[in-house]
Amino acid sequence: MKCALVRPDGTTVHTERHPTDAGRGPDAVVETILDVAEGLAGKARADGLDPVALGIAVPGVVDEAAGVAVWSANVGFRDVPLRDLAAARLGLPTALGHDVRVGGLAEARLGAGRGTGHVLFVAIGTGIAAAHVVDGVAATGAHGAAGEIGHILVRPGGPRCGCGRDGCLEAVASASAIARRYAEATGAGPTGATGGGGPTGTPASAADVADRAAAGEPAAAGVWAEAVEALADGLATGQSLYDVESIVVGGGLAQAGPRLFDPLRAALHERMTFHRRPRLVAAALGDEAGCLGAALLALDAR
Repeated sequence: MKCALVRPDGTTVHTERHPTDAGRGPDAVVETILDVAEGLAGKARADGLDPVALGIAVPGVVDEAAGVAVWSANVGFRDVPLRDLAAARLGLPTALGHDVRVGGLAEARLGAGRGTGHVLFVAIGTGIAAAHVVDGVAATGAHGAAGEIGHILVRPGGPRCGCGRDGCLEAVASASAIARRYAEATGAGPTGATGGGGPTGTPASAADVADRAAAGEPAAAGVWAEAVEALADGLATGQSLYDVESIVVGGGLAQAGPRLFDPLRAALHERMTFHRRPRLVAAALGDEAGCLGAALLALDAR
């Protein structure tokens, strides 16, 4: 859990991190969220600051209008009225948002998309999700599920996605998919015992694959190129739908830097015909984007 006290101008004055420890179950996680939020409010008051609103961002399906964490595979939430629980505990106006959407909100208003009115923020990690931000507001969709760009079908009949369909973007180009596909291509077992894994016998990560591709290893280069081409297809679809000025890419895979952005930018531009070419940039706020975005959401809603 990444937590902060944030001024209305987006300046962070205090940060904390706490283990989610989701294995304790969703009720325990909710209680920890409330305890941490209460502690932050107390810290603010002790420092002579006046807390005016609370923002919480969680993964999964979020009904922002109702303030309900509808479902989260990682945390186990099922229809948790988190906004009302927090508002009752702290006595502050509270907003609940989706972690990627609020991350996109922060990048659009404070980070790499600042100064552009139309931004598509794409987070690439274990999965792939996006946020479409227009004039500082992230679209939620009719059912709270807007931005699931990772489930664009890019390779019919391709690898099976966690959603149950074959060929989704995140089944080819997420960080976890890149690591898995490399292990399959090299014949590495779950511990990398046949040589496909990392230096200590662990499986190769997506970062390892990027390094090996840059060094000219054929298997890594093939997996990396397939991921870049699939990402370009997904982003081209996003540009066709949203016509944004900037595409901001965050998440763990963005840390590959030029090894990702140089070929991805070229592949994306190859797919543009009549569309305006978006500016493709790396996220600027790192893993604090969601925390900052939750604060912005709260300040907007108070």
